[in-house]
Amino acid sequence: MKKQVICSTVFPLLCILLLFLSVEAQTCSPSGKIKGKTPPPGQCNQENDSDCCKDGKWYTTYKCSPPLSSQTKATLTLNSFERDGDGGAPSECDNQYHSDDDPVVALSTGWYNNGKRCLKYINIHGNGKSVRAKVVDECDSTMGCDSDHDYQPPCPNNIVDASKEVWKALGVPENDWGEMDIYWSDTD
Repeated sequence: MKKQVICSTVFPLLCILLLFLSVEAQTCSPSGKIKGKTPPPGQCNQENDSDCCKDGKWYTTYKCSPPLSSQTKATLTLNSFERDGDGGAPSECDNQYHSDDDPVVALSTGWYNNGKRCLKYINIHGNGKSVRAKVVDECDSTMGCDSDHDYQPPCPNNIVDASKEVWKALGVPENDWGEMDIYWSDTD
Protein backbone atom coordinates (compact mmCIF):
# COMPACT_ATOMS: atom_id res chain seq x y z
CA MET A 1 0.00 0.00 0.00
CA LYS A 2 2.76 2.43 0.93
CA LYS A 3 4.66 1.73 -2.37
CA GLN A 4 1.51 2.38 -4.35
CA VAL A 5 0.99 5.76 -2.67
CA ILE A 6 4.62 6.75 -3.28
CA CYS A 7 4.40 5.75 -6.96
CA SER A 8 1.12 7.50 -7.59
CA THR A 9 1.90 10.78 -5.82
CA VAL A 10 5.57 11.31 -5.13
CA PHE A 11 7.63 9.68 -7.88
CA PRO A 12 5.39 8.93 -10.89
CA LEU A 13 8.21 9.34 -13.45
CA LEU A 14 10.51 7.06 -11.48
CA CYS A 15 7.77 4.42 -11.32
CA ILE A 16 7.21 4.64 -15.07
CA LEU A 17 10.96 4.23 -15.63
CA LEU A 18 11.05 1.15 -13.37
CA LEU A 19 8.08 -0.35 -15.19
CA PHE A 20 9.82 0.27 -18.54
CA LEU A 21 13.02 -1.37 -17.28
CA SER A 22 11.16 -4.44 -15.99
CA VAL A 23 9.48 -4.88 -19.38
CA GLU A 24 12.79 -4.26 -21.14
CA ALA A 25 14.39 -7.02 -19.02
CA GLN A 26 12.00 -9.52 -20.62
CA THR A 27 13.51 -8.99 -24.09
CA CYS A 28 16.12 -11.31 -25.54
CA SER A 29 19.76 -10.30 -25.27
CA PRO A 30 22.77 -11.94 -26.95
CA SER A 31 24.27 -14.84 -25.03
CA GLY A 32 27.72 -14.82 -26.57
CA LYS A 33 29.79 -14.89 -29.75
CA ILE A 34 31.54 -17.52 -31.82
CA LYS A 35 34.52 -17.00 -34.09
CA GLY A 36 34.03 -18.02 -37.70
CA LYS A 37 36.37 -20.20 -39.67
CA THR A 38 36.57 -20.73 -43.40
CA PRO A 39 34.68 -23.87 -44.46
CA PRO A 40 36.58 -26.69 -46.16
CA PRO A 41 36.26 -26.53 -49.97
CA GLY A 42 32.75 -27.45 -51.14
CA GLN A 43 31.37 -27.70 -47.60
CA CYS A 44 29.07 -24.64 -47.42
CA ASN A 45 25.98 -25.03 -49.62
CA GLN A 46 24.86 -21.63 -50.89
CA GLU A 47 21.78 -22.97 -52.69
CA ASN A 48 19.40 -20.27 -51.37
CA ASP A 49 21.98 -17.48 -51.11
CA SER A 50 23.01 -18.82 -47.70
CA ASP A 51 25.95 -17.10 -46.02
CA CYS A 52 29.10 -19.05 -45.26
CA CYS A 53 31.16 -18.31 -42.17
CA LYS A 54 34.16 -16.07 -42.67
CA ASP A 55 37.49 -16.74 -40.99
CA GLY A 56 38.02 -14.53 -37.95
CA LYS A 57 34.59 -12.87 -38.07
CA TRP A 58 32.66 -12.88 -34.78
CA TYR A 59 29.02 -14.03 -34.88
CA THR A 60 26.45 -13.25 -32.18
CA THR A 61 24.65 -16.16 -30.51
CA TYR A 62 21.32 -16.28 -28.64
CA LYS A 63 19.68 -18.78 -26.29
CA CYS A 64 16.35 -16.93 -26.52
CA SER A 65 13.97 -15.35 -29.01
CA PRO A 66 11.75 -12.28 -28.67
CA PRO A 67 8.63 -12.79 -26.51
CA LEU A 68 5.64 -14.46 -28.16
CA SER A 69 2.35 -12.72 -28.78
CA SER A 70 -0.76 -13.52 -30.78
CA GLN A 71 1.08 -12.02 -33.77
CA THR A 72 4.83 -12.40 -33.26
CA LYS A 73 6.97 -10.39 -35.67
CA ALA A 74 9.75 -12.36 -37.38
CA THR A 75 11.94 -12.53 -40.45
CA LEU A 76 11.04 -15.23 -42.96
CA THR A 77 14.07 -16.77 -44.67
CA LEU A 78 14.43 -19.44 -47.35
CA ASN A 79 15.80 -22.89 -46.54
CA SER A 80 15.97 -26.27 -48.21
CA PHE A 81 15.00 -29.21 -46.02
CA GLU A 82 15.97 -31.78 -48.67
CA ARG A 83 19.01 -34.07 -48.70
CA ASP A 84 21.97 -32.10 -50.10
CA GLY A 85 20.05 -28.83 -49.55
CA ASP A 86 21.45 -25.82 -47.74
CA GLY A 87 19.72 -26.87 -44.50
CA GLY A 88 22.58 -29.22 -43.70
CA ALA A 89 21.71 -32.23 -41.51
CA PRO A 90 18.32 -33.99 -41.29
CA SER A 91 15.60 -32.11 -39.40
CA GLU A 92 15.99 -32.03 -35.63
CA CYS A 93 12.38 -33.05 -34.88
CA ASP A 94 12.28 -36.39 -36.70
CA ASN A 95 15.80 -36.96 -38.08
CA GLN A 96 14.32 -36.87 -41.60
CA TYR A 97 14.72 -34.73 -44.69
CA HIS A 98 11.57 -33.03 -45.99
CA SER A 99 10.43 -32.06 -49.46
CA ASP A 100 10.67 -28.36 -50.27
CA ASP A 101 7.20 -28.84 -51.80
CA ASP A 102 5.80 -29.26 -48.27
CA PRO A 103 5.10 -26.23 -46.02
CA VAL A 104 7.75 -26.83 -43.36
CA VAL A 105 9.82 -24.47 -41.21
CA ALA A 106 12.66 -24.23 -38.73
CA LEU A 107 12.34 -21.78 -35.83
CA SER A 108 15.09 -19.84 -34.06
CA THR A 109 16.34 -21.56 -30.89
CA GLY A 110 14.14 -19.70 -28.38
CA TRP A 111 10.93 -20.23 -30.35
CA TYR A 112 11.88 -23.85 -31.09
CA ASN A 113 11.74 -24.18 -27.31
CA ASN A 114 13.79 -27.38 -26.86
CA GLY A 115 11.61 -29.20 -29.39
CA LYS A 116 8.27 -28.38 -27.76
CA ARG A 117 6.95 -27.11 -31.11
CA CYS A 118 8.24 -30.16 -33.02
CA LEU A 119 5.81 -31.45 -35.64
CA LYS A 120 3.21 -28.87 -34.57
CA TYR A 121 1.80 -26.27 -36.92
CA ILE A 122 2.16 -22.51 -36.92
CA ASN A 123 0.32 -19.84 -38.92
CA ILE A 124 2.48 -17.49 -40.96
CA HIS A 125 1.09 -14.16 -42.16
CA GLY A 126 2.87 -12.15 -44.83
CA ASN A 127 2.38 -10.49 -48.20
CA GLY A 128 -1.35 -10.19 -47.44
CA LYS A 129 -1.77 -13.99 -47.20
CA SER A 130 -1.51 -16.77 -44.61
CA VAL A 131 -0.14 -20.30 -44.64
CA ARG A 132 -0.08 -23.13 -42.11
CA ALA A 133 3.36 -24.77 -41.80
CA LYS A 134 4.79 -27.66 -39.79
CA VAL A 135 7.77 -27.06 -37.48
CA VAL A 136 10.37 -29.71 -38.31
CA ASP A 137 13.67 -28.16 -37.28
CA GLU A 138 15.58 -25.64 -35.20
CA CYS A 139 17.36 -22.70 -36.81
CA ASP A 140 20.20 -22.81 -34.31
CA SER A 141 20.91 -19.43 -32.73
CA THR A 142 23.48 -20.86 -30.30
CA MET A 143 26.01 -22.46 -32.66
CA GLY A 144 27.22 -22.42 -36.25
CA CYS A 145 30.29 -22.36 -38.48
CA ASP A 146 30.71 -26.14 -38.23
CA SER A 147 29.79 -29.22 -40.29
CA ASP A 148 26.51 -29.80 -38.40
CA HIS A 149 25.41 -26.31 -39.44
CA ASP A 150 26.74 -26.51 -43.01
CA TYR A 151 29.43 -23.94 -42.09
CA GLN A 152 26.76 -21.23 -41.89
CA PRO A 153 26.63 -18.59 -39.13
CA PRO A 154 24.23 -18.96 -36.19
CA CYS A 155 20.64 -17.91 -36.94
CA PRO A 156 19.47 -14.57 -35.63
CA ASN A 157 16.94 -14.96 -32.79
CA ASN A 158 13.87 -13.95 -34.82
CA ILE A 159 13.89 -16.34 -37.78
CA VAL A 160 11.22 -18.53 -39.35
CA ASP A 161 13.29 -20.46 -41.91
CA ALA A 162 10.84 -21.75 -44.52
CA SER A 163 10.64 -24.15 -47.45
CA LYS A 164 9.89 -22.99 -50.98
CA GLU A 165 6.28 -24.10 -50.54
CA VAL A 166 5.74 -21.56 -47.75
CA TRP A 167 7.01 -18.77 -50.00
CA LYS A 168 4.77 -19.97 -52.84
CA ALA A 169 1.71 -20.16 -50.56
CA LEU A 170 2.33 -16.57 -49.45
CA GLY A 171 2.27 -15.54 -53.10
CA VAL A 172 5.76 -14.03 -53.08
CA PRO A 173 7.29 -13.84 -56.57
CA GLU A 174 10.26 -16.23 -56.78
CA ASN A 175 12.76 -13.46 -57.54
CA ASP A 176 11.77 -11.84 -54.19
CA TRP A 177 12.41 -14.97 -52.10
CA GLY A 178 15.09 -14.67 -49.43
CA GLU A 179 14.01 -12.44 -46.53
CA MET A 180 10.67 -10.90 -45.66
CA ASP A 181 9.02 -9.45 -42.56
CA ILE A 182 6.16 -11.65 -41.36
CA TYR A 183 4.01 -12.39 -38.31
CA TRP A 184 3.47 -15.88 -36.96
CA SER A 185 1.45 -17.59 -34.25
CA ASP A 186 0.84 -21.06 -32.88
CA THR A 187 -2.22 -22.76 -34.33
CA ASP A 188 -5.16 -23.46 -32.01
